[in-house]
Parts: sequence; C-alpha cells; structure tokens
Amino acid sequence: MTNPSSATPASTAGTGGGCPVGAGTGAVPLGGPGFLAEPREFYRSLRRDHGPVVPVELPGGLPAWLVIGYRELHQVTSDGEMFPRDVSLWNQWENVPADWPLLPMVGTPMPSIYFTAGAEHRRHVDMVVPALEEADPFEIRRHCEQLADRLIDAVCTRGTADLVAEYAEPLPVLVLARLVGFPDDEGADIARVLKDLADGGPGAQKAHLSFGEHMQRLVAAKRARPGDDVTSRMLAHPEPFTDQEYALDLMAITAAGHLTTADWISNSTRLMLTEDQFADALSGGRHSVAEAMNEVLWEDGPTQILAGRWAARDARLGGRDIARGDMLLLGLGAANADPHIRQQVTASAVRSGQGGNSAHLAFSHGEYRCPFPAQEIAEIIARTGIEVLLDRLPDLELAVPATELVRRPSAFLRGTTALPVRFTPVRTTGDAL
Repeated sequence: MTNPSSATPASTAGTGGGCPVGAGTGAVPLGGPGFLAEPREFYRSLRRDHGPVVPVELPGGLPAWLVIGYRELHQVTSDGEMFPRDVSLWNQWENVPADWPLLPMVGTPMPSIYFTAGAEHRRHVDMVVPALEEADPFEIRRHCEQLADRLIDAVCTRGTADLVAEYAEPLPVLVLARLVGFPDDEGADIARVLKDLADGGPGAQKAHLSFGEHMQRLVAAKRARPGDDVTSRMLAHPEPFTDQEYALDLMAITAAGHLTTADWISNSTRLMLTEDQFADALSGGRHSVAEAMNEVLWEDGPTQILAGRWAARDARLGGRDIARGDMLLLGLGAANADPHIRQQVTASAVRSGQGGNSAHLAFSHGEYRCPFPAQEIAEIIARTGIEVLLDRLPDLELAVPATELVRRPSAFLRGTTALPVRFTPVRTTGDAL
C-alpha cells in the first residue's frame, strides 16, 4: 500500500555512516523495469552481478540493501537482535521527506504489532495471536463459501468477469471484516477503502484515515457489546492496551491479509488457466488446488519484497559490510528462487515422492514472520475461494491472451491488475432449478 509519488529527491542519500550507495557500487534502482516485468530472470542477473546482498536505491535516492540469498535472508530473519524490525534505527531519517511514496510500506515508529520490535512486539503478539487462534476454521470456511457465492452470483449470469476486481480482491477483506467483528454492510465499505489504499491513488490518504476511523468505531462498539470475534477477544486479553493500539493492530491484521491473499487467489487461478501442468486442476485431475497454491508461493508469491530489517550494529552479510542503521529489504521472491535452495527442494521432493515443499519464505521467517494463525486463515480463504470458483464456473478460461495480463506496478507486491475470464453463464444460487 503506497501513496501517490510526489516526493522530491532527498538531498544526499546517505549521510548516515552505513550508506550502501556510494560511488562505483552500481546500486540498482528499486522498482525499475526488471522488478516489474519478469523478476525471476532479473533476480538471476542480480545474483550474478551482485551476489546474495544487493545495494539498491529507493525513490528519492535513499539507499538500502536487498537480501536475495536464501541463506542470508534466513540469517537476517533468524537474528532479531542483530537485525530487528525497528524502523527507528534507520540512519536515513533526516533524508526522508514527509511525502515519501514508500513511507506507508516502510512504516514509522508506532504502537502496532507490525511496527514494534523486541519486547514491545512480543507484547502485541501475545494479545493478537491467541485472538486469531480461536477463530474456528470451519466457521471461516463457511463465511468464505457464503461470501464467495455472493460475489459469483453478481457475475455468473453474464458469462464474463474480472476475477481480480470482482472476486479475488473483495473476498479476503469481506471474510476478514466478519472475523474481526464488522457487519457485512460495513465490510463492503472497508473493501472499497482498502482498494483505494492498495491503488495508491489520490484517495489513498483519505482512505487511510477512513480505515482507522472504522477500526476505532469497532473497538468502541465491541467494548460496549463484546461478541465472538477477534476484536472482542483482543479486548478481553488481561494486559490492557490503549484504544489506539487495538485499532492499529486491527488495521495491521486486516491490511496485511487483504491484498496478499487476494493475489494468492488470482495468481493461483492464473497459473491454472495458463500453465498446462495445472490445467487439470480445473476438472479435478492430477494436480490439486493446494498444489497450485503452494507452487505460487514458490514461483510467484504475493509478497516479493518485505520492508524491512535494520542493522542494530555494524555487521558482515553475504560479503557486504552492513553499517549500523542500514535498511535491509527482504527479497522473499528472489530467495525462493535461489538455485542453492531450489536444488535441495527438488531433491527432497523426489526422495519423498511429494509434489510440494513448504520451505519457502513467502510468509517470511523468524520472530517477525506472519503469525501461523494468520497464515492458516489466509490459506483457508484462498483455497476455499478458488474451490468455490472452480465449482461454480467449471469452464473458466482467459478472455485475453496470457501475454496481455498486466502486473501490478510494484516491486514489493506481485499481483495481476486484472484477470478477464469468460465462462458459460450459470444460475445464481437463489435461482430455482
């Protein structure tokens, strides 16, 4: 989620002692065409030219390191003391303009599960994770089936649809809105708000404010009348938090699960519509929906780059000198494509006779990875959404050549802006047979 880019270039990028972008280092502009077109080939060239840790330049000339080696990324994410997710450590803050376009993605110090580190982060985890764990998987699937049918009913009689705008994007947030305690009518409004945030257009700042207001009203409503929902369980946690902290954590839960799950649905569906080896999944053949979804996490994961970690002190990583306060961006997509780990994964799959392997880093790793209950909720939503879609519209096919599909213009998130399909029109669930 980014704001419109109106930032003016920062003065000198790197007055902090750890500037990785110095003369002759060949820093790679983050967000260049290589990241947006076919990142797998681009990652291969980065690995060849720079090794597992790449000096990159962010908008405004700000420096960072992009970690693309699987082992190096595992090292960074496993050492929360050396490389905490503490944005306050960044040695470039004096060069960051207030309207810097990546500020919502990188974050600022705030009392949220996503933007705290160390003991304070664990305090939020201890409150949020149990509230997510108590969500009933069967209830989540029931919500997802109901809402998926509702979205399909809106398009099924016309024989064409955009599966991104009309299905994959609204479905996760509608389910998540129910889980945190919103009524359906307000969930639809939150879906529109998060769409404006994700687009990063002129309405993004207004959408962010509206998003926060929704969560503040929800906290007040559930404090007055608790229910069987994530928000009420968070409020019942024995350690007190401020209303701002509750609202920020709810925003983090909903926003983090929205576009990533939407892209998981659309990327998996696109794979099954464009790759022969997965086409059989449409008719219940040799490959399953679960296999296609796992393949996407390896090959085309929704989160390609994650911000970030910051060096707590000078360090050496992947042959590079990392200075205290340097930003490290987690190249999850590139690390999953690291030939060293892919050879091991292939050999392991052959030995075990299994078609899939879950050693990918699609959900990051270590103390700050996506919490396991959140992963499970995302998997239920994505898998149920795809299964209902294929059950209701079994003869789905792309309405445009695969080469015309357009990727989202972001180096961080890997999704398709639209997925036009056609199918035989069918009745809505409310029609008589």
